[in-house]
Amino acid sequence: MFHSWTALLPVNPLSNKTRFLLSFVFASTLGLFAGVSGYTFYYGRGLSYLSNDPQTCVNCHIMREQFDGWQKGPHHAVATCNDCHTPNDLIGKYLTKAENGYHHSKGFTLQDFHEPIMIKPGNSVVLQRNCVACHEQIVSDINTHPGRSREMLDCVHCHREVGHGPIR
Repeated sequence: MFHSWTALLPVNPLSNKTRFLLSFVFASTLGLFAGVSGYTFYYGRGLSYLSNDPQTCVNCHIMREQFDGWQKGPHHAVATCNDCHTPNDLIGKYLTKAENGYHHSKGFTLQDFHEPIMIKPGNSVVLQRNCVACHEQIVSDINTHPGRSREMLDCVHCHREVGHGPIR
């Protein structure tokens, strides 16, 4: 007795109506997610975070004090936020921006950030590297001093107010 090979295929337990309903729910959920994400990106001025404009840092009111301090500080004419707070290479810069953007968005949305806002240890390393790179002529003797028994102190240990003015 010969049977068709189609008889060996599993029977589809979902009716056309059920498949349509599941497809509709999936597409609606995906559309809702894309719409909410797009609106949030627009409302939060998401594209501005890809720029070097320091005004971006005050999209959230929590950074106003740091921005105002930077405007009055000695680095205002020579450095923007990204010059100090992101690596100089393109990939490192945007990875750092993405990571910081995630943490800032989460912190500001859930209101679970430290106040006053504090730099994270990884960002502190980036800041230190950028300080040393820009001021290499000045700090080269400190970095290469033959008698030093430990790593150089963070620049902000002594120069805390240089980037953002007086700390409250």
